[in-house]
Amino acid sequence: MEHESYPEELADTLVRIQRLIRRRLRGGLALPRLRGAEVELLRLVESRPGIGISDAARALHLAGNSVSTLVNQLVKGGYLVRETDPADRRAARLLLTAPAEKRLADWQRRRAELVSRHVSRLDEADREALRAALPALRKLAVTLHEEHDEHEETEKP
Repeated sequence: MEHESYPEELADTLVRIQRLIRRRLRGGLALPRLRGAEVELLRLVESRPGIGISDAARALHLAGNSVSTLVNQLVKGGYLVRETDPADRRAARLLLTAPAEKRLADWQRRRAELVSRHVSRLDEADREALRAALPALRKLAVTLHEEHDEHEETEKP
């Protein structure tokens, strides 16, 4: 039988790990700090170059006007370029700038090094337990994502 607080402990632990990774990566950054939503948007544009604002809002589960605000900030900061979509002159396509690509690559490298350094301090049994948990954690992420999408569909008029 599962411990009653297990789901809460899992959620708290995942949030704590994410928060600690973010804090450690912020240390020593000379550049202005990017907020979590800004990094998420940049990572989305990196994986889907040319994505539009409404598709980005859906993918990030944010309101369109929130994404528009993020886009404006990132364009102003030199991290995003907004191009007119040739298929629809009213729509914008989002692309990363070279500084954004460099910053994301640096962030991903630093994050991998940080996590690797700390995982290597664990004993082999703990490292194997984390490795074995990855598929289940990925499935959990998928079900959370799907439930959000289903909820959005039922909310539409």
